[in-house]
Parts: sequence; structure tokens; C-alpha cells
Amino acid sequence: MGWTDIHDIAIELEDNHPDADVVNLRFTDLHKWVRALDGFDGDPGRSNEKILEAIQTAWLEERE
Repeated sequence: MGWTDIHDIAIELEDNHPDADVVNLRFTDLHKWVRALDGFDGDPGRSNEKILEAIQTAWLEERE
């Protein structure tokens, strides 16, 4: 799984952090949590604000 696997990342984040305040989550924490996911092997330097925003949006949609 890499940075472009937005939907898969969102599902895993919801499974691992079901009580997280996704709306107010700092991107530094989101970046750290994504890198810590089992099966994630994306290059930490390849993420950016646009990707993190997409992950955050997908995570919010996953909650609905």
C-alpha cells in the first residue's frame, strides 16, 4: 500500500483509530499514522498536503 491508495488507507485508519478527531487532526499526526499502518510501504517523502487532505476526506467519508 502506498500514498495513492487513499481509500484503503482511510479504511485502515478508521480500523486503527476509531475515536480520532479526524476533522481537527494535524497533518503531522496523520502522516505518522499512515506510515505506521501494516502493509504501508510508501516513501515518507512522497506525501504532500494534497495527498493528506485526500486521505482525511476519504476517512471522513468512511465514517459516514
